[in-house]
Amino acid sequence: MIELVEQNAVLQGFIDKWLAVQPQQRVALAFVDGRRYPGHVALAALEQELLGAAYGIREPLVATAKLNWWAEELAGAPASGGRHPLSQVLFDDERAHAIASELWLAPVLAAMAQLEQGTAADFPAQIEAALPLHGALAALETAWWYGAEASPARASRVAVLNHLLHALVRLQQDVERDRLPLPMACLARHGLSRTQLRTAGAARQQAIRAQLGDLLASWQESSTLAGPLSVFRALESRHASSLARRAARAGDALAVLQTGQPRTALTTALQAWQAARAWRRYVA
Repeated sequence: MIELVEQNAVLQGFIDKWLAVQPQQRVALAFVDGRRYPGHVALAALEQELLGAAYGIREPLVATAKLNWWAEELAGAPASGGRHPLSQVLFDDERAHAIASELWLAPVLAAMAQLEQGTAADFPAQIEAALPLHGALAALETAWWYGAEASPARASRVAVLNHLLHALVRLQQDVERDRLPLPMACLARHGLSRTQLRTAGAARQQAIRAQLGDLLASWQESSTLAGPLSVFRALESRHASSLARRAARAGDALAVLQTGQPRTALTTALQAWQAARAWRRYVA
C-alpha cells in the first residue's frame, strides 16, 4: 500500500508540472476524467516532459542525455511496460500498443535534432523548423485520442503556434540563446539588435506586434485544416490565440503576454465543455 501511494505521488508530480505550465487544463480535467482516461492525462504530461528537455535545459549535452533516455524508454515500453510512471500508465492501455512505434519515437528524435537550431530566417521558416517536433507530438496525440485514421494536420499547426507564442513570452529570458523567438527578417526590418530585445522600445514593440500578426493569421488559417483537436490542445489553443489578440492591441504587447490572459472560470469552463463535446461527438 505504501509503495502504491508513493507511485501515485510521483505520477501526480509529473501531472502537476504540466498543470503549472498550463493551469487552464485543471478545468479541462473536469471533462476528461483522469480516473477514466488516465492515459490522456499521462500523454499530456509526457509531452511536457519532452518539451522541458528540448527547450528548458540550456546545456545541449544534458538535454541530449535526457532525450536519449526517453528514446530508450519509449522503444522498450511496448514489451516491458515501461520504467517511468508515465510510460507505465500509457502502456497499460491498449491504445499505446495500437500506435506504431515510429510515432512514439518521432517526438524524441525530432527534439534531439532541433537542439542546435539557430534563429529562423522568417516566419514561414519558424513554422517549418518547429513542425518536426511539435507535429510529431500532435500526431501521437491525435492517434491516441482519435485513432490512426484521424488527420493531425490541424493539431500540428496549432501545436507549433502555441509553441511560438510561448517562445515570444520568454523573449527577454532567451536573448542569449542562439534561437531567438523573433525571426531574422523581423529583427532586420525593425532595426533590432539582440541587446535591444532586453528593453522596451518602439522598435521592439513593432516587431512583437508583427510577430503576433503572423501568428494570428496562421491561427485563422489553421481552422481550415483537417483533423480534430484533443480537449487539452483545443483549450490551449483558444487560450493562446486569445492572449495573442489581446497583446496585439496593447500598448506594451510583451507585458500583456507575460502577465497572461485574465480568464473567468465560466469562460474557461465553457471552452473546455465545447472542446469535450467536440471530442465525444467525433469518437461516438
